[in-house]
Amino acid sequence: MQYWLIKSEPGAISIDDVANLPDQTIEWFGIRNYQARNFMRDNMQIGDKAFFWHSSCKQPGIYGIVEIVTAAHPDSYQFNPESEYFDPKATFEKPRWWCVDVKFECKTNYLSIQELRNHPELAAMKVLQTGNRLSITPVASEEWQFILNLLENKSCN
Repeated sequence: MQYWLIKSEPGAISIDDVANLPDQTIEWFGIRNYQARNFMRDNMQIGDKAFFWHSSCKQPGIYGIVEIVTAAHPDSYQFNPESEYFDPKATFEKPRWWCVDVKFECKTNYLSIQELRNHPELAAMKVLQTGNRLSITPVASEEWQFILNLLENKSCN
């Protein structure tokens, strides 16, 4: 199992939005960065876990945990001319953008970026690196466990 951190602006998709969907599952659409796309396409596996991070808001940080529930597949939004994520260069035969589906596992206590920065054990986390704007980053298993302890969520089940 691998661990991830995935970001979403809460005005687009929040952890509450995912929790309130009928099957609590959503296509992780709209990623238009090649490195983040490659993480989904090449590395994410069914059963992997991810911290759900609210970004571009007053209180950025971790708000929940989701599970990867599908293998990578073409992002459907790239084919829709009405979507802001439409890509005229993408075709069904040669999609450019890939995604996975994620399923709500639990809401966590809010954990701020400032709190994460207070712990030297997390200094190597990609999300804490200056200038990092990737919407998907890997999380080391040691970092995952450390953060779970900070959240006081040993298990979301």
